[in-house]
Amino acid sequence: MGFFSFLGRVLFASIFILSAWQMGLIGRSIMEWSVNSNLLKRIDVGAVIASSSCLFNEFGDDGGPAAEQWAPKLGLVKKYIDGIIGKNNFHIDARTFVAASIFLNGFGGLLFVLGSSFGAYLLMYYLILTAPLMYDFYNYEAGKPEFFRVLCEFLQCAALVGALLFFLGMKNSITRKQPKRKITKSKAA
Repeated sequence: MGFFSFLGRVLFASIFILSAWQMGLIGRSIMEWSVNSNLLKRIDVGAVIASSSCLFNEFGDDGGPAAEQWAPKLGLVKKYIDGIIGKNNFHIDARTFVAASIFLNGFGGLLFVLGSSFGAYLLMYYLILTAPLMYDFYNYEAGKPEFFRVLCEFLQCAALVGALLFFLGMKNSITRKQPKRKITKSKAA
């Protein structure tokens, strides 16, 4: 049972870890990178980690293509919040948002694989912050094909949050190993 629990956590966390990896790699294909850096000839873990640091050059000073994708949606959030708390009291930087998303995905996924409830909380925070912005079904007219596609993806994120809540609930409900009580035998008279 322990192996299947670990395997399930690895498969579940791979969604988030690969998503973080993709956010850092946006603009390049992994295959081009592996062919150009001759990683097909050498499969050394140290070399893979060392040469993977050059892949995050796409992030750059402005946050790269991922920040460009998030900027309009974060602008709408800023406009909405400015209407509530007043103008220029709240600032959302797309580059910082992308960096935080990469951190929450990657680090949270790794901790989740190790069975940490903190990793599950990080992944849950990521989903709660990004799913309503990424899958904004509420901006589409009901009945259109795009509405159903975006709503389906939003509900998949909601299901992932539910799975994380289930993991946290099960982790907290499992009783810790209790010491065995000594059974006292009655003496025969």
